[in-house]
Amino acid sequence: MDELLELLCRNALETPADLARMLDISEDDVRCRIREYEAKGVIRGYQAIVDEDSLDTDIVTAVVEIKVTPEREGGFDRTAARVSRFPEVDSLYLMSGTYDLLAMVRGRDLREIATFVSAKLATIEGVLSTATHFMLKAYKKQGVLMEDSPSDERLQVSP
Repeated sequence: MDELLELLCRNALETPADLARMLDISEDDVRCRIREYEAKGVIRGYQAIVDEDSLDTDIVTAVVEIKVTPEREGGFDRTAARVSRFPEVDSLYLMSGTYDLLAMVRGRDLREIATFVSAKLATIEGVLSTATHFMLKAYKKQGVLMEDSPSDERLQVSP
């Protein structure tokens, strides 16, 4: 990945002027390259990484493994497209291993996710089985630590 994209992945709020200084190129070049990345679909969006545990919300996240029968002329793509259209599905990946697809699913509570999996996801033609794992706590998200760690990790010694 090129350096500009790496910098934007670390902090999408970095100004074009700061990015230009870091990369030793002109600010206009930075703006032009960002526009090109957006036009080509390389950059699909910008997001904040939120520590939901520090908010007063009850959002539940689950990882759902999905075993699928591949289709003759589309493999997993058609089923993946159907699954990805559900608003409950935050992310969806094709995986190697026992299960074929991995979905990150969000809901208001455990029951909402369970209902989604049993009533919507498991009933899709070609879905053979699912395994749901509920996230209990996030320690790191997209490369960002979710807890402030103390600057000095040495053990306290009492006199």
